[in-house]
Amino acid sequence: MSKRIGVFGGAALVAFLTLTAASWADTISYADAVTVLAKDCGGDIKKFCNGENLGQGRIQACLEQNVSKVSPICTSTLGSVLTSIAQRQEAQASVFKVCRHDVSQYCNSVKGDGNILSCLVETKRVDSKACNQAITDAGWR
Repeated sequence: MSKRIGVFGGAALVAFLTLTAASWADTISYADAVTVLAKDCGGDIKKFCNGENLGQGRIQACLEQNVSKVSPICTSTLGSVLTSIAQRQEAQASVFKVCRHDVSQYCNSVKGDGNILSCLVETKRVDSKACNQAITDAGWR
């Protein structure tokens, strides 16, 4: 298992996660993405892309070149994970805009993005469904 997880390690995963695909129910953390991809795609990567460097999209290119041979479970899982990661990144980028009203109501005197985020996460008074969903989708709650 550790060999397969190593294939998807750290920042290289971000470079790997550039394909588009189907929907995931909730956003997924990078750690969970590594685990799921190692489980469902590790064999395909080892079989078709053994020795490929993760940098510069080489694994993605390899999987695309071998798309007709890659297992359906890997294709499906990869698509779901990529969509979920994209949703998480989008939520993280937009949470302050989406939660602007709640910030002004409940965290107005708080300074600094990290402190404001802590205020939003900790307060039980955030009433905006969109704000609550953005915080959850961003992986901060």
